[in-house]
Amino acid sequence: MHSKAHTFDNLQFLRHPISDNKTLRAWNAADEHLLKVLHSWQETNGRLQAGKLTIVNDRFGFLSTNLASRQPNIVRNLQSQQQAITNNLYLNGFSREVNFKSPLDVLLPQQQIGLINIPKSLDLFQLYLYQLSVCLDSEGTVYAGFMTRNFSPQLLKIAAKYFREVQQTKAWKKSRVLVLKKPIQSTLTLDFIHKINFGKEQYQQYYGVFSAKHIDYATQFLIQHLATPAAGDCVLDLASGNGILAACIRNIQENCQIHLIDDSFLAVASSQKNIATHNSYFHHHSNLSIFKDAMFDWIISNPPFHFEYDIDINIPLKLFREVHRCLSANGQFMLVYNRHLNYQNHLKEYFSRLSIVAQNDKFIILLCGR
Repeated sequence: MHSKAHTFDNLQFLRHPISDNKTLRAWNAADEHLLKVLHSWQETNGRLQAGKLTIVNDRFGFLSTNLASRQPNIVRNLQSQQQAITNNLYLNGFSREVNFKSPLDVLLPQQQIGLINIPKSLDLFQLYLYQLSVCLDSEGTVYAGFMTRNFSPQLLKIAAKYFREVQQTKAWKKSRVLVLKKPIQSTLTLDFIHKINFGKEQYQQYYGVFSAKHIDYATQFLIQHLATPAAGDCVLDLASGNGILAACIRNIQENCQIHLIDDSFLAVASSQKNIATHNSYFHHHSNLSIFKDAMFDWIISNPPFHFEYDIDINIPLKLFREVHRCLSANGQFMLVYNRHLNYQNHLKEYFSRLSIVAQNDKFIILLCGR
């Protein structure tokens, strides 16, 4: 497993979870560009006050670590992001006590600067900009960095909803920064929730949760072939998203115990809106370390393999190892995945029984047992 830290300006950085893909770093040029424009701001305006900086979507803690002395407020959606930030702060000798906030929290007022590495989800970008516009002081500025290959005109349209001045820097190392000033500080409290009709049900999910305006096709395929747990079974919905798989199982079997776990705070918050809380348990966590050995009779999943724009197969492979530990002796693991990922060969390392439940030209549903 590749675990060598990359160095920037005498600081060291690791990705979390650690990847054996040596091309993946813990930051990109957009992160560096954000530091560059912030340095220019301080040359003009003086040193940034401690506690007056909010950092949003810092993927692995590059910005938070470089700016740790400014005691930044850090908005994170993913639990793995929080762990990466904490790890890299500790790696470089900074305190692990950081002011973490969720995308739904009310932020500290009168912030001077907001820094954001623009997420892949434009919905999530909108939610973040609303959050920043409300907390920023009237003279405050938001710098939003992105790689030029990921530019969309929608970025400018979204920014104009929340800031009266929207400018764009010149390209630097194939990145750009949006400079946003004069926040439109709305007194309205917005929900930022999509309502998705599927079958006879309507599901709710916050902006930024995977598959924004419809149930993704792999999950739909899995729903068509869902197994029926027995009464009293303990079931895990792994990478649960808005909770639709757990909700479908609950409709089939009312008397099983269901746990839902997702790396995304917004996904977990969405699932709490879609499934009854009786005998249901919700976990904001990026792995299965919180669960006992052989705890589950059934584990179902449409596992992730993207992190923003990166594809990292290590994420599901680590989950598969943990699934094996958490599955009971006669338990079953049912998952759906894209055909090109070739998970079957990897799963043979952990499970003695594998069978294809269904497949089409895009997806495979596999049933695994110990």
